[in-house]
Amino acid sequence: MAYAKKKNLEQLNQIVAIGGGHGLGRVMSSLSFMKERLTGIVTTTDNGGSTGRIRDHHGGIAWGDLRNCLNQIIAKPTTASAVFEYRFGGNGELAGHNLGNLILKALEDMHIRPTEAINLIRNFLKVKSFLIPMSEQPVDLGAVLHGDERILGEVAIDNLNEVPTDLFLDPIVKATPEAVEAIQNADVILLGPGSFLTSIMPTLLLPEMIKAVKRSRAKIIFIDNLGIEHSPAASLSLADRIHWIHRVIGKKCVDGIITPPEFAEQVKDLELQVLGRKLNADDVIYRHDRDLLCTAINEMVGILTAL
Repeated sequence: MAYAKKKNLEQLNQIVAIGGGHGLGRVMSSLSFMKERLTGIVTTTDNGGSTGRIRDHHGGIAWGDLRNCLNQIIAKPTTASAVFEYRFGGNGELAGHNLGNLILKALEDMHIRPTEAINLIRNFLKVKSFLIPMSEQPVDLGAVLHGDERILGEVAIDNLNEVPTDLFLDPIVKATPEAVEAIQNADVILLGPGSFLTSIMPTLLLPEMIKAVKRSRAKIIFIDNLGIEHSPAASLSLADRIHWIHRVIGKKCVDGIITPPEFAEQVKDLELQVLGRKLNADDVIYRHDRDLLCTAINEMVGILTAL
């Protein structure tokens, strides 16, 4: 990528991205040239798939999204990354489990701090950018439904037929100190793309993170999805999602939005900077192209820092 396409990003001291596995991994891989100046804060409330099975039987935090992000940052696959991403087949107890999840769980059982466990694997995979779990304590995401009914677990929330009225964390846990510090030091904070309710919002529910975002002088950019979510969040317009973030944080905090051109009109009345750009990869239309995403983020950073 030509230097001219990322000169605004190159001027930043620290950029922080918040989200879950696939969406956050795409952002991190798009901006991996920033190396140590890039930090991802990763949601740890997943209770599905291999991660959910490990949590059900052995407890601990959700490792799947952290593992996913680590592997996506790697520009060129290596034997080490292939080992870390290996998934067992067959029909036995290991069937469907990801080796990376098991390695991270083993490090946790050895009483190594989750953040330090991630740093060990970063060194193993030669990843320069930082990844931090939103919390180092086990936690689940819950939702409040109409009529005040409460349900617990990301899988249950994704399977809802209605948009919940609110979200909560159970139990109430502390944010990872390094995550709070990253927000405090950030020049730019990126939210998304990814599952709005179950990937982007959980980190923003932590009291320390809410306080840090409120105090932050960083420019906050929301990156929209390209496809329609297969979850109740599909009923939320782009403007609805921005309002939801502002309600949870307790103030208007989003400064800019990056979205496909056809959705830009949805937020024209929000008094935000909106950048409508083609962002999808040619091979998979719902996946962000890394170069196009990087160029759009760079352009939005230039717009916001010039104000």
